[in-house]
Amino acid sequence: MKHNANSLPGMTLEKKTSAFNDPAFAHNKTRPIHRWVPWIAGFSSHFVRDALHRYLDEKSTVLDPFAGVGTTLVEAVLLGHRGIGFEINPYAALAARMKINADRIDVQILQETLLNFQTFYTERIGSQSFPKSQPPQGFKTRSEFYSPQVLKKVLTVLDFIDTLDNLFLQELFKLVFASTMVRYSNYSYEPSLSRRVTAGKPEIIDFPVEEAIIAKLEEIATDIAKVDFHQKERCENFPIIEDSFLNYQNYLTPESVDAIVTSPPYLNNYHYNRNTRPQLYWLGFANNPKDLKRLEHLNFGKYWQTVRDRQPIDLEFRLPESDIDRRLETIRQINPEKGIYGGSGWANYAASYFNDCYKFAQGIHYVLKSGGTALVVIGNSILQGILIPTDQYFGKIAELVGLELVNIDIPRSTRVGNSIIQSEVRVAKAKKSHHLYEAIVELRKR
Repeated sequence: MKHNANSLPGMTLEKKTSAFNDPAFAHNKTRPIHRWVPWIAGFSSHFVRDALHRYLDEKSTVLDPFAGVGTTLVEAVLLGHRGIGFEINPYAALAARMKINADRIDVQILQETLLNFQTFYTERIGSQSFPKSQPPQGFKTRSEFYSPQVLKKVLTVLDFIDTLDNLFLQELFKLVFASTMVRYSNYSYEPSLSRRVTAGKPEIIDFPVEEAIIAKLEEIATDIAKVDFHQKERCENFPIIEDSFLNYQNYLTPESVDAIVTSPPYLNNYHYNRNTRPQLYWLGFANNPKDLKRLEHLNFGKYWQTVRDRQPIDLEFRLPESDIDRRLETIRQINPEKGIYGGSGWANYAASYFNDCYKFAQGIHYVLKSGGTALVVIGNSILQGILIPTDQYFGKIAELVGLELVNIDIPRSTRVGNSIIQSEVRVAKAKKSHHLYEAIVELRKR
């Protein structure tokens, strides 16, 4: 379904056929390589592949400023393009790096290592000795993350990883552990990480950790044998830049990118980095809360918790013929007696988000070649009961920096919501007529 770039969507969106495949990540759960790592913030590989076929006729440079676990990059390199991604989360960056280099994994060596793991695991679990590895000291949870039985098995897996001399294999085993580790913990994704008991699920007393690890490794071996890597140039570097894309000038030259396919964090205060806290700590990427604070401050759009108690934050740009200022001011005036939980804090959050959208659009204009296309998957939001047409505002911001707003397409007119729109903590609930959708903002560099 398409919307005119100058119109604001109403309270209901009529369901029509979209020009694009549905970008929802759910499609990746069964696709080779993409299925290695579950990722709540990802999007569909079908959507990416369709977009690259549609806009690129020859070998090109494809950029994803918010790479996540590498969906865009995997599809780009499999089609013979050069892929570049920015990703601040080191766990997601590890996943993307391993996936785009999947052809470097020797299946025979992987199978041999898997057998070595089974032998090592069986011997250690059957002995009375306790593993050498230790849980990360800085990782604190409200209840024990692993039961004693499961903890011994997890630490035994980490002991085996430490014996691997091949760095690439070691990182692969770390990724396998990290992608399965929550499954046998006393926590689960609902979709945010929370205790199983809070979601009405029983705690896990014991679990066949070895079977989960082996199943994932066998899945990887199957995918490597199945996927055609013939178009990928093995000698070419496919960098994952572990920094914010807003620092693009430190890494990229002007007009060096042919196409951008990406999805920035939505205006929903969802803690993308905090939700991977177990992986960050257990893989050694974080040692204390300060390490997570750094990621929170680097996060696109900031978080409500980092800006709620600041003086009023203004927009760093002006959008003619737009009501963005009025909507933000309406939010700011809601329940002032609630302090940081009232509208002022949420207005600061929204203003910070759109200020980063402005910088993001400037970055697109800087790196994109003349005639190049950027597809930005973005969702609307509802703050304090006020509908925020994020896609419309972002499209206008892109025009402000000199990009052409080609179209705004709505492939999903109804999106499953998040707690931000109905939580009592947020003071004002969304109206029943308000709902979330997902849009694709199509931009072109003149």
